[in-house]
Amino acid sequence: MATMKMEFIPLKNHTHKAMKVTDLNGCEIEVTNLKEAIRIAKRNTGYSHEDKSFSDFNKRQNAYWTDIYEKLTAIKKRLDETLKF
Repeated sequence: MATMKMEFIPLKNHTHKAMKVTDLNGCEIEVTNLKEAIRIAKRNTGYSHEDKSFSDFNKRQNAYWTDIYEKLTAIKKRLDETLKF
């Protein structure tokens, strides 16, 4: 299972909070719209080049977006469970 680092940070002039997830390269990505981020990550997990010379690139990209998708859906699940109480 992928490890996840999540931090809540306030945004200037906003009452909502953003989240940060760390990608496979160790870069932090700020997420301000979780639903949209999940949609984009899911869409990109299925992307690949038709040219077979890109197969290594396709594998890396698929691993990257799958990791992001799993992290984002885990956050959503935790938030949904928290809001039930």
